[in-house]
Amino acid sequence: MALTALGLSGPPVSAEQITAPHLSRLPQADIVLLGEIHDNAGHHANQALSLAALRPSAVVFEMLTSAQAEIVNRLGAGAEGLPDALGWANSGWPDWPLYAPVFGALGDADVYGMALPRATVRAAITEGAAAVFPGDAGRFGLDQSLDASEAAQRQADQQAAHCNALPDEMLPGMVEAQRLRDAAFAQITLVALQETGGPVAVITGNGHARTDHGMARALRQAEPGLRVLSVGHLESLPEGDPPYDLWLVTPPAPRDDPCAVFDRPAKDG
Repeated sequence: MALTALGLSGPPVSAEQITAPHLSRLPQADIVLLGEIHDNAGHHANQALSLAALRPSAVVFEMLTSAQAEIVNRLGAGAEGLPDALGWANSGWPDWPLYAPVFGALGDADVYGMALPRATVRAAITEGAAAVFPGDAGRFGLDQSLDASEAAQRQADQQAAHCNALPDEMLPGMVEAQRLRDAAFAQITLVALQETGGPVAVITGNGHARTDHGMARALRQAEPGLRVLSVGHLESLPEGDPPYDLWLVTPPAPRDDPCAVFDRPAKDG
């Protein structure tokens, strides 16, 4: 797995399928994006395997705010009361035991949180990502409108991700919220790289780990010379090349139909 073959300094040349043992010998990179489906325990086990091999200087979590990250750094990732100190049970993320292996593999890494305030994300839906971005929006390409074909595809992706239940007029705003997150996540990851020297690992959903319009694109926009490696975790074989440098397929997690909630009749009153 040569860096030039993977295209780590620019858009990916091609996606390469790997298996879990390959995660112990990932190519060197400044930033490694470790994607996941949030409720899949196997994905978190693989992320832990990757962290143990990478031994990054910093690990950045989509699931943590900056204040929560400071709690991890102060108490230690192995602290018995860490889930309670983080308020994990009320965080909206899957149960702590799913993520415990990831925290257990942090080693001496500094922890950073990149979760945005919900009010900021909601504002991006109505005002646009550039208007509410906490920094230089142009550095991450937020001052540039998406071309029509990309905008249409990303809106379709948002509709599919929400069980085809969203009003069409909401879709452009949902794309803006995603653009905001990708850029803000990239900004915090670059701070982690600057402050620790790297390498930096990022624990995030597959959507943000994408190379075509996720964090990798925002990172390339801001720092074209960075070596960024994206690893996607899938639950089934994709059609065509998935948008990651490396990807692997794991058994799907048992879960209820996430779209069933949209099929329930409205309650009276």
